[in-house]
Amino acid sequence: MAILADLYREISLCRDCELAECRNMVVPGEGAADAEIMFIGEAPGFHEDQQGRPFVGAAGQFLDDLLHSIGLDRSEVYICNIIKCRPPGNRDPLPREVDACRRWLERQIELIAPRMIVTLGRHSMARYFPGASISKVHGTARNLDGRICFAMHHPAAALHQGSLRPTIEADMLKIPGLLAQDGHTKTEPEPEAKQLSMF
Repeated sequence: MAILADLYREISLCRDCELAECRNMVVPGEGAADAEIMFIGEAPGFHEDQQGRPFVGAAGQFLDDLLHSIGLDRSEVYICNIIKCRPPGNRDPLPREVDACRRWLERQIELIAPRMIVTLGRHSMARYFPGASISKVHGTARNLDGRICFAMHHPAAALHQGSLRPTIEADMLKIPGLLAQDGHTKTEPEPEAKQLSMF
């Protein structure tokens, strides 16, 4: 999709925050331009910064395994992060960095128009479940303006805390059912905005 390629070029030139000074490569995102599911992580890590691709390290391999568990390949979904440059030392994104990158994420969502957004980790979760704790809302969904928003732990959490792995795997298995319950396809008109409700 040429318009996504144009957006990636714009992002590569971005110098809206201090992360532009220390990045090796910008990591805009990748996947199907017409994906029904968009996975939004937190920030690029070391390997992502080297390759310019999201989720290519150990957490990315786990994400690939999770996708395969529901019959999907990463080429069929869209994967990105709330910020597009690696924070030094893989620290958490700062609020000003999230704000600086907000316009890029909003444009990606607008262009791809996914039926479902899956948040990976507490920083991306905060955008769609404000004030919530990931330990309480993981594995739950809400309808936001006709789009399913589904919260999950970040795949990297399972690498640091092995006991979370079965939880993350179980949450991923809920996704096909939520899409089936949603019942409409992207080719149909979007429904009018609904009040937020838990599925």
